[in-house]
Amino acid sequence: MNKLSTLLLALFGLGSSSACSQAPYANADVQAFSEFIADDVQLLDVRTAAEYAEGHLSGAVNIDVKQSDFLQQAQSRLVASRPVAVYCRSGRRSASAAKQLADAGFTVTNLKGGIMAWRLAGKDVTTDSTEVDVFRTPGGKVVRFYALMHASIRVDFDGRRLLIDPVRQLGERKADYAVMAPADYILVTHEHHDHFDQEAISQLSAAQTRFVANARCVEMAGHGQALANGDRLQLADDILVEAVPAYNITEGHTQFHPKGRDNGYVLTLDGLRIYIAGDTEDISEMEQLENIDIAFMPCNQPYTMTTEQLQRAARIVRPRVLFPYHYSQTDVSALPAQLRSEGIDVRIRHYE
Repeated sequence: MNKLSTLLLALFGLGSSSACSQAPYANADVQAFSEFIADDVQLLDVRTAAEYAEGHLSGAVNIDVKQSDFLQQAQSRLVASRPVAVYCRSGRRSASAAKQLADAGFTVTNLKGGIMAWRLAGKDVTTDSTEVDVFRTPGGKVVRFYALMHASIRVDFDGRRLLIDPVRQLGERKADYAVMAPADYILVTHEHHDHFDQEAISQLSAAQTRFVANARCVEMAGHGQALANGDRLQLADDILVEAVPAYNITEGHTQFHPKGRDNGYVLTLDGLRIYIAGDTEDISEMEQLENIDIAFMPCNQPYTMTTEQLQRAARIVRPRVLFPYHYSQTDVSALPAQLRSEGIDVRIRHYE
């Protein structure tokens, strides 16, 4: 039995689902809830948007249980096959939400006492709305992915931090890297302004930071290690980076990302394989990618892929989990249903 299954059984033992009440969900105290959400679960805050903005658990999605379409929103934004951890202010609204979700087929754990109990226990809350996804490597190490914006991704892995294509601002969305701890590694795919930001790199850099990019970005930055398509670099005993091709193939679009110039990356973190595609279309080289657990793939023509191309790319690479990113105004909401029969868990995150 794995850790998550053991925790679920323990949590149900702590809950109010006695023989009399038969509640269809688990209740957990603060400590058990804290341990539960350390795994790959979906964290849901069912308070109002105003309450959420005042402070919430890091990585929580906000859907107000009092909204008439609460269940429809939840079914659209949550994956039915993954456990859900739910909370509110005191535990009353989240109990209602937990029952609705459980009746709809979700496996749900409710935080007893809500965020009030969480705060009283000295647990952290945040006002940052950045979404977080948590995974474990085959060796049991925790990996957290933070959706920052557009193509900017933060990866926290076993006490180290990686930033991919960090950019401070695009449109109205901003990221304040000055208040973030320095990165151990910064990877940049190519020189376009929505991927390469010299000031962001400077703000994230310290003496130990290693900067890795394609040749043009290393030249522009004046430092770092250049990787060409096909190069591999062992950053640490448990961190391998491979540069893979990323380019346009549609006639009339090839000038945006010419073949051989830009990088995508495959990161192997303690055996967990992550494909960060960069700005690319569904190129033939994707067929050479093997054993990809998690993929980040772009979706905005004319610069990257259409939704149809992204579906084809997903069927070629076959990641366990797919995050569409770099999608700008492209509607990617139908992708989870379109790829569900392939066994691919598509997670839509707020990258724009």
